[in-house]
Amino acid sequence: MVSSHGRFVWYELMTTDMPAAKTFYAKLMSWSTQDVSVPGMPYALFIAGKSSIGGLMKLPPAAGQIGATPRWVGYVAVDDVDAAAMRVKQLGGAVYVEPTEIPGISRFAVVADPQMATFVLVKWLRPRTDQAAAPNVGWHELLTTDSDKAWTFYAALFGWQKAEVVAGATDAGQRIIAGGQTIGAIVAKPATLPVPLWLYYFNVDDVGAAAKRAQAAGGALLNGPLQVSAGGWIVECADPQGAMFALVSERSSHAVGYFERASPGVPSGGSAKRWSW
Repeated sequence: MVSSHGRFVWYELMTTDMPAAKTFYAKLMSWSTQDVSVPGMPYALFIAGKSSIGGLMKLPPAAGQIGATPRWVGYVAVDDVDAAAMRVKQLGGAVYVEPTEIPGISRFAVVADPQMATFVLVKWLRPRTDQAAAPNVGWHELLTTDSDKAWTFYAALFGWQKAEVVAGATDAGQRIIAGGQTIGAIVAKPATLPVPLWLYYFNVDDVGAAAKRAQAAGGALLNGPLQVSAGGWIVECADPQGAMFALVSERSSHAVGYFERASPGVPSGGSAKRWSW
C-alpha cells in the first residue's frame, strides 16, 4: 500500500454562511452537498458526481474571535499526527487545535507554518476508497512572506523535494514534489494579501466560462483570467463570504489580457508573471 504521507488528501471550506456557500459552489462547480452533521456541529460534504471531494463547516466562533476569516483549508496526510504536531512546534510553527480524534474517521490537528499559513494534519482511521479530491484540485500554491524559510519547514515536516523550474519560467517560485508528483509551488505573497495562505486551484473545463459563473453567483474575480507559460489558464476568485480559491483549465473563452477588477474591499492578487508553471 503506497503511503500518502505528505500529500494533500482533503479540502474543507470554513464559512460564515453554509447555505449561501452550498448555493455558490453548486452554481460554479456543479457540486451537490450531503449533510453529515453531528449534534453541535453542522457539517456537509461537497459531492462531485458520486464522490465526496471536500467538506463544508461553519467558521468556529473561537476562530472568528481571533480574526480568522472564511477560507479553504487543506488536509495533509501524515503517518503520525501527534508526532507531526510536535514537529510543527519544533520547526517554529503553531498548533491551533491539538491532535484530536473523530472516532472511526480520523485523527487531526490544525496547525500553521512559521509564517502563519494554516493547514491540517490528518491520518484516516479507516481506508478511504474515495479519492476524488485529487482530480478536482489541480495545483496547491503557498503564498508566503519568506519562501526559503517556508521551504525549510515543509521539507523537514513532510519530506517534500524540490522540482526543477520549467524552462523559460519567470518568478515561478519553488515547485514542490510530494509522493513523486509535482503538486504545487511556494511563491512570494503579493503585498495586497493581508496574510500568508495556501491557495487551492480547482480544475474546470473553461476558466473564462467559470469566471463568468463565479461573478453571476455573487463571487469576485481577484486576478485574471490569465494564461500561464505552460499554456493553461488560471483565475483567482473569492466566494461571496470572502474565501479565496483559484480555477485552472487548459483553455479559456476569454482573450489574453482579460482582467476584471475585484469588488471594493477585496484584495487583488499579484501579476501574471507569478504563474509560470
